[in-house]
Amino acid sequence: MRYTQIYQAIKEEHEKHGYPIGPLCKLGNVSRAAYYKWLRRDIPVCEAENERIADEIEKIHMESPDKGYRRIRDDLERYHDIKVNDKRVLRICRKKGIKSTIKYSNNGCTRQAANPQFIAENILNREFTAESPNQKWLTDVTEFKYYIGIEVHKIYLSAILDLYDRRIVKFMIGNSNNNELVFQTFDAAIIDNPGAMPLCHSDRGFQYTNRTFHAKLEAVGIIQSMSRVAKCIDNGPMEGFWGILKRERYYGRRFTNRDSLVMMIENYIDYYNHRRLQRNLGVLTPMAVSYTHLTLPTTSRV
Repeated sequence: MRYTQIYQAIKEEHEKHGYPIGPLCKLGNVSRAAYYKWLRRDIPVCEAENERIADEIEKIHMESPDKGYRRIRDDLERYHDIKVNDKRVLRICRKKGIKSTIKYSNNGCTRQAANPQFIAENILNREFTAESPNQKWLTDVTEFKYYIGIEVHKIYLSAILDLYDRRIVKFMIGNSNNNELVFQTFDAAIIDNPGAMPLCHSDRGFQYTNRTFHAKLEAVGIIQSMSRVAKCIDNGPMEGFWGILKRERYYGRRFTNRDSLVMMIENYIDYYNHRRLQRNLGVLTPMAVSYTHLTLPTTSRV
């Protein structure tokens, strides 16, 4: 086993960097003859299969370095028709030195209203499941920064998440964290989902405690719910989405113009809705879950 690792390292260094075999063998304290004998050996079927899987894993990692071994395994099965278990993928990742990018904590941008015009009860009460689409919506606003020289600029993302399929129902991006941004997000969500009357849950940000926002909800028959003071967990899945987006596409990068940052957000939300597999959805995407519900016979729906 020890020599196998040395031979493999020699092979990889020679193929990747073109280093001569002789000095590499000398460095590894093995003979050239022994190395070439190993190289010409009959490769076991299992080892050859692991190499094939490893090639696909490296491609997935290069495209999305944020993915850990579990998400890599899910992608292998769904998009590459390679059925393996978590442990095998983990062993290959360790052998290849593949690790997901570092996780960061999420910093919110909620501004509490000094004099809230309306406060709703926490009706949702952390019941983060739903029986059908458009039954429960979560909403929030988060901020992103980009840099022009030494100047720091911000944009704000307002989004609505459906608790049934975890899809992003609607989102808006603006230069200011204001009422208009939230109102536009809500209005667009209602237009895209006519007849929807979900429970709408948010934190106690000033936009959501605004009397006008409450009136908008009432006008279309939507019940409002709010988190308790300083209890981010009451809006957990929404906060979780912010963390996922920022860890996978934002943290560790420096955006130097607004357009590239906006494009990143738009592209990621499309990817999240249509291609990002989630185990809590049965290794499906949010839109696949939504589509499955729509195609079920009415009598089969929960």
